[in-house]
Amino acid sequence: MIDKATVDRIINTANIVDVVSDFVSLRRRGQNWVGLCPFHNDRNPSFYVSRSKGICKCFSCGKGGSPVNFIMEHQQMSYVEALRYLAAKYHIEIQERELTDEERAAQTERESMMIINEWACKFFEEQLHNTRDGQDIGMAYYRERGFSDATIKKFHLGYSPEGRTTLLDAAVKQGFSRELLVAVGLCIEDEQGRTYDRFRGRVMFPITNVAGKVVAFAGRTLKKNDKAKYVNSPESTIYSKRNELYGLSQAKREISKLDKCFIVEGYADVISMHQAGFENVVASSGTALTEGQIHSIHRFTTNVTEMFDGDAAGIHAALRGVDLLLKQGLNIKVLVLPDDEDPDSYARAHNHSQIEQFITDNEEDFIRFKSRMMLEGAENDPVKRAAAIGDVIGSIAVIPNAITRTIYAKELATRFGIDEEIILREINKAMARLKEEEAKRKTREQNRGSLAGPDEVPDTPPTNDSQDAKVPPQRTERTRPVVVASADIVKQERNVIRMVMKYGMCYMCDTEYDDGQILPTCVAEYVRNEMSIDRMEFTHPTHRRVFDIALTTLDEFNKDFAAEQHRVEQLEHERLQAELQKIDVVGHTADSLRKEEESIQARLVIDTTKRLNEFRRNYLEHRLCSHPDNDVRNMACDLVSEKYQLSKIHTQFAVITTEFDRLGTLLPELMYNWKYAIVMQQIQDVHDRMKKAEAGDIETLMQDMQLLYDVRSQLAKKIGERVVNP
Repeated sequence: MIDKATVDRIINTANIVDVVSDFVSLRRRGQNWVGLCPFHNDRNPSFYVSRSKGICKCFSCGKGGSPVNFIMEHQQMSYVEALRYLAAKYHIEIQERELTDEERAAQTERESMMIINEWACKFFEEQLHNTRDGQDIGMAYYRERGFSDATIKKFHLGYSPEGRTTLLDAAVKQGFSRELLVAVGLCIEDEQGRTYDRFRGRVMFPITNVAGKVVAFAGRTLKKNDKAKYVNSPESTIYSKRNELYGLSQAKREISKLDKCFIVEGYADVISMHQAGFENVVASSGTALTEGQIHSIHRFTTNVTEMFDGDAAGIHAALRGVDLLLKQGLNIKVLVLPDDEDPDSYARAHNHSQIEQFITDNEEDFIRFKSRMMLEGAENDPVKRAAAIGDVIGSIAVIPNAITRTIYAKELATRFGIDEEIILREINKAMARLKEEEAKRKTREQNRGSLAGPDEVPDTPPTNDSQDAKVPPQRTERTRPVVVASADIVKQERNVIRMVMKYGMCYMCDTEYDDGQILPTCVAEYVRNEMSIDRMEFTHPTHRRVFDIALTTLDEFNKDFAAEQHRVEQLEHERLQAELQKIDVVGHTADSLRKEEESIQARLVIDTTKRLNEFRRNYLEHRLCSHPDNDVRNMACDLVSEKYQLSKIHTQFAVITTEFDRLGTLLPELMYNWKYAIVMQQIQDVHDRMKKAEAGDIETLMQDMQLLYDVRSQLAKKIGERVVNP
């Protein structure tokens, strides 16, 4: 594992403008840089990069983030892979921390499997290009399919020799164990304990994960009497067939750019489509689409076109995956090729323009396609017609978006001349059945022995674990915590957590503690103290996670700030000496020299203060925007992003009051708004309880209600903008 010091060095060194410029042409606009977004088909520059904040963001599609986040999104790398990429870019030597025995064992097995597969991929390529059988058998097949040298290289196509143990012998010679070769699926062990190659005499298609790492292989036989046309690697620690799509690593960038993905069936279909210029194509490898595969597509686009053969099997396959895609919220179109054609043969027989025109003319929305297919032969049979319409309604019912469901319902009603209200009523019935089935499924799973109890809500808010952490002063009135948060509570706490993200380490005020000490308090500490006094807690899990990180970062910040303060003060002293040496004493009196020196000192103090405030502002923000937790990182990048900044002209001729300048009043106001939302929720809760309460409990509830009204009135006076009607 990369140690924390190295991670911090990578994050602090990486320059967002330099990193993004490797992939996007940027130009200066005020204090920011702008360019065309690399994540969608951007025509007008909507991708903003802020060097001062160290983040980028597209204000059209919403993607971006810190240098780490950008590389993760753009190159589809994991967090650790992105760190290694940036370390290589800035020539930072990576220091690894010692792993635990469990981590080492798991990592060793996984990494060993990856290494073996990478070696095997090169072995198969070597056999294809540099052996007689590879040229006469393997390359002849690829040439027959029309694959160019560039395409063969792009997909790392290869050939597995006919020998029973050719790969096994070469692998053992390289130091790989027989056990691991069997575990990864390159070899098979029979009942007599003999080991031999799995893919003998086959052309090889490496299967890569989204990051481009080889996780499995598919081998196609070239023998007519071979029972299995394709042999695939078995499932392993690094390969789950349900989660992998062939060609995704080669297609991911184009899918994101065009915001569209074509799904085909086979390996050759993908390769031929790529060679024809359509690089946003992936394959389900001849199986029905799974939720894991659909989730992988959903990372890059919500627009999917299923492209299948024109025969009955192809049409059946097209219908088979529709409902699962719709359930995941994807926009589905279907493209059925002419009879006796598949994507491979059609791509080889037509040029790019012809294929593009065919797609434009024949892409069909799923409801039209399914309606047409289901009603074939049922035009004059009312029973079959009703069943077909019911089947289409079942597909509409799985769509999660209510607006989309309504649009499809209207189209279905128009298409078949049925009252829209009837269609909507049937959709609601289908949705109710689906919910009931889902509830039964969950009940069955629970009854099968789920022993995990419900999550417990902590009684106390998160606090700093440091021994030096101060316990805030306590008040007698306390607001009871809310069990179920309203939308307004989440909104108000989001406003507070945004201030913590942006200004968490900035000075807020001085606080007098119970032991009589008066200490400076930063924004994160102030929020912690206020929450502790009124027994509040963040209800949103990511808000809680961010706040925990802020509190646990306090000690580290204090050490780093002390070092930065010493460095800046040293720099200030050096600059002062340099400025004083430049003063021409001729024509100056002792008094004028003293005033000149005081003027220089005052200017340098202001500059030093600005530098230290900038350090405080950026400290937590930079760490959160590059945090390994995806939810934390994405929320931080979203909340701290600002599209517009005042130009130098405005700041030169006017005094602009910023959020930072108003922290002393703005943050307390946000805390009051949050508390007010909590009290309003509690009032509503008491109202609901009173409706169901017995006579003996009414008096107690009335007392609770009066207390809440009093608290609400006090908060309303603090906020000063609400009218309270008891």
